[in-house]
Amino acid sequence: MAAPRSVSAAFQEYLQHLGLQDFPCGIGSWNKSRFHGRRSSRLEEAVPPGEESPEALLELLRDPHSPWALPPECSPLDRLLREVAVLAPELLRGSGIFQLVKSLRILDKGVEEVDEGLLQFQQLEELILSANHISRVSSAHLPRTLKVLELCYNAVGDLQDLCAQPPPELQHLGLGYNRLCGPSQEKHLTVDFWPNLISLDLSFNSLTDLPGLVSQLSTLPNLHILLLQGNPLALTPTYRGFLVDSLPKLSILDDIHIWPEEREHFYGLARQPELIRSEARVVVSIGELKGLPNPEAFQQLEVGSEGPVITYSYYVTYEFAEGEELEDRGSPEGIKIHQNSTVAPLDVDSSAQDTEETKNHQEPAATEEPKTHSAKVFATPGQPWADTIDCSYRKEHVDKDLVGLKAYLEAGTIVSVVEEKVLSWPVDADAEENAATNKKEGQGLKKNNAKQKKKKQQQQPSEFRSDPPIRSTLGTTRVTLDTLLATEDLVATVCDFGILIPEKPPVVEEKEVKKGKGKNRKPKAEKESKTSQKSETTPKGKGKNKETAEVEEGQELQPVPLTVQFQMQLLRWPLAASTQSQENGAAGNAQ
Repeated sequence: MAAPRSVSAAFQEYLQHLGLQDFPCGIGSWNKSRFHGRRSSRLEEAVPPGEESPEALLELLRDPHSPWALPPECSPLDRLLREVAVLAPELLRGSGIFQLVKSLRILDKGVEEVDEGLLQFQQLEELILSANHISRVSSAHLPRTLKVLELCYNAVGDLQDLCAQPPPELQHLGLGYNRLCGPSQEKHLTVDFWPNLISLDLSFNSLTDLPGLVSQLSTLPNLHILLLQGNPLALTPTYRGFLVDSLPKLSILDDIHIWPEEREHFYGLARQPELIRSEARVVVSIGELKGLPNPEAFQQLEVGSEGPVITYSYYVTYEFAEGEELEDRGSPEGIKIHQNSTVAPLDVDSSAQDTEETKNHQEPAATEEPKTHSAKVFATPGQPWADTIDCSYRKEHVDKDLVGLKAYLEAGTIVSVVEEKVLSWPVDADAEENAATNKKEGQGLKKNNAKQKKKKQQQQPSEFRSDPPIRSTLGTTRVTLDTLLATEDLVATVCDFGILIPEKPPVVEEKEVKKGKGKNRKPKAEKESKTSQKSETTPKGKGKNKETAEVEEGQELQPVPLTVQFQMQLLRWPLAASTQSQENGAAGNAQ
């Protein structure tokens, strides 16, 4: 098994990449007399033939058009070491190079181990090891001179080894985007370990205990900059207000300056523990749905026809994190439909849905990458077709599983538009009675009964038997929600599913053709001629609808993409507090 890749190994590769022994750096034929005592160290003396002066060699490093120039994005350490390799290459021999390094940056080099070789950097003040694979850091391998330690985008899950003998002068500790979780890590964030800490980055971990963490951070006397966004605890409504009031010396929280007005606004919140709830409140709103193909051609049916009456309705579905509590304000109670074990239940606000058919509109989501969270599917009430359907949907979710909610926001939600089609067939209530009568009374009575039946159908509305609904997904898209994990409170977007091309309805022949009565039909040319004459003799302003229909009959309407307005809001204090007070007031009035 190969040894873990260390910081020292990555540093040696870095030196080789700089080419400190290659022209124009190091010692070679281009400057050998200067280092072998054959010429004076005074720069004004003549340079031997075939060699270059130090000034000329430095110009080759600094000229942006030189093939030996460093790229503009290179670090200050890159320039320092290469220039030292030109002017005094003997300083880079042995351990001398470690004495020159005050800032070391090793980014995304696959480093797994912080080894004891770092102790050779006796002047090191800044160590940046971001975007590697470090899971454990031993403070015994860190130089005591460190003031900045950046370990973001690694796999650190435990601070115990780091806090055994931490650098006493450390001012910034960066642990963002790691695997810290649980109260066991919070006990290491006190003044006993970090007496001079000014800036602390714990963003995008899995910390959940806000009061417990604050009690530890309050012991840090010099802490002025704190990053906690992206943790599950940051999803609670009182998160920012509680921190602002609990840490009076804090000046910047999540990259946002804390002004005196904000501190005054949240004054006293830290002394109201009943308001500090470990839950998040999220409001989902769905607005206008546009671009649905008109299904009118499929539902035209005369009364008494043997074919079915087809009705269409449309609704929008979205996923939300499993384990939430619902608060429906004035809306019917959701109906849960249990599907297969891999798909979450569908909560519908208006009517029950068929189990097997519901699976159909979940199939697109099954092609997505596997998710680390479980989710339910919710739907707006179904509505009939219109050019613009105003869903006017709003649902507030209260979620106490903050870790699951974070995973859900990182993955995003799936929004779909679903069409529900119901076929209703006419029911002939007198069918059996007519059959028995026909057998007893003969053909003559059958005609009379048929006339009476037709008259009855004209007087009374027909009864219909409805088949189970048929559902099909018209469009599916993923909405990214990760900005809610940072400082954003609202995600508002218009989901664009593209232009739908509906299937053309089947061509139905005229009744006269079906019955063989087409012999009296007039020739097409004569029919067109009469239509033209009628159009000429029609007074201006009359017959406009017919002319428009004839024009539109040969033209295609401009297609409109299928779109739906989607919005998700993470409630923060004091908005969530006012919402809660309204609920409490409504409950009191109801009692």
